[in-house]
Amino acid sequence: MTRAAAFFDLDKTVIAKSSTLAFGRPFFAGGLINRRAVLKGAYAQLVFSLAGADAQQMERLRAQITRMATGWDVATVHEIVSETLHEIVDPLVYAEAADLIESHRAAGREIVIVSSSGAEMVEPIGEMLGADRVVATRMVRADGRYTGEIEFYAYGENKAEAMRQVAAESGYDLADCYAYSDSVTDLPMLSAVGHPTAVNPDRALRKVAAERGWPVLEFTRPVSMRRRFAAPPVPVVTGAAMGVGAAVGLAWYARRRALRVVSPAAAVVPAVAPGGRRHRRGA
Repeated sequence: MTRAAAFFDLDKTVIAKSSTLAFGRPFFAGGLINRRAVLKGAYAQLVFSLAGADAQQMERLRAQITRMATGWDVATVHEIVSETLHEIVDPLVYAEAADLIESHRAAGREIVIVSSSGAEMVEPIGEMLGADRVVATRMVRADGRYTGEIEFYAYGENKAEAMRQVAAESGYDLADCYAYSDSVTDLPMLSAVGHPTAVNPDRALRKVAAERGWPVLEFTRPVSMRRRFAAPPVPVVTGAAMGVGAAVGLAWYARRRALRVVSPAAAVVPAVAPGGRRHRRGA
């Protein structure tokens, strides 16, 4: 069998929201961001859901997120992700995307998630989906903290270049590979493979898909990942982390952990697995 892969964008392609913007309420609950920031995030999420994000909006979001993440402790960021990410993102995966991933896996193709979000968020989602690889944004680290500088931004042409590197490492012929995305900003990603498909496309991508004869799919039915993927294989992950959404939720986690330590019944506080209890104030 010829080796091949299916490359999936994440936001609005596999999950129904922006994986970065979905964390507004936990950040506010932790006192890390104010009510105005929550409202701005909710508005950005609405715009993203209705029309997608163009290059200018993506650049503004990238700059805002990296500023917020600067200085956060890397180890604690990983810990907060295990506490909060799944309760926020778990119900958001599209059932149609899950079916598509399963069909590619059954055909012997590897599954690769390619996302502009930070790898701390993308890698756990990829693990739940049973992805073989993850390509995500990476932030520079120094002395165990994020510096605010970007090492690799998984966006635009950078996504296509990362796909070419993955193909070379794994022995894929990109002409035999598939790619799925919702945004015209991922045109390089879609153009890099022999079988591109637009999923929930924005207006500009829908126009390009019509001109080039690409298939167009509409995904509308979110489903819980934990129910859908009960025991996925552990992925081989490509890419470290920018720590975008998880980083700015650190204060919320620290306060929660402090409360548990104060409790007389909590002399030892166990780590909570990704399938841990749901927090009522999550987004």
